[in-house]
Amino acid sequence: MNGRRRALAVLALLLASGGAFSRSYEAVVVHVIDGDSLRVRPLDGGAPQELRLQGIDAPEGCQPHGPAAREALRRRLLDQTVTIEPRARDDYQRIVARVRHRGEDIGGWLVQRGHAWSQRFRSHRGPYASEENRARAARRGLWAADHAAEPRQFRRAHGPCR
Repeated sequence: MNGRRRALAVLALLLASGGAFSRSYEAVVVHVIDGDSLRVRPLDGGAPQELRLQGIDAPEGCQPHGPAAREALRRRLLDQTVTIEPRARDDYQRIVARVRHRGEDIGGWLVQRGHAWSQRFRSHRGPYASEENRARAARRGLWAADHAAEPRQFRRAHGPCR
């Protein structure tokens, strides 16, 4: 399927979902899975939900800086109330969302502190490219190392974490 057809198919899926991801809501973070994944409990009730932060890619748990990224997110969000802005579902059926804490975009916060990459798509550098550039220039977090490998490169070279 070419790029234009793929984009139209994605748009059709989003429209067919009936706007299921248009409403933001508040939730409490009950578990930090890794540097870009959380489990939250909606304040209006319901079962806990697993979600992935949109627009970033944090190091794998077994990758250099992976535990530090998870810990930074845990310190910031565990047991805190956040605003969830759902966007889609990923291949693992997690909600992909923007998450805000006290008005701050957590994806941008992680990238700015050197705990994650701005998620790239083809030649697009991602939504947090300027935050990543500043973190790289300051050698913050994962940028303190000379050769930080993006998670997909790391998985290709080493396989998934066990």
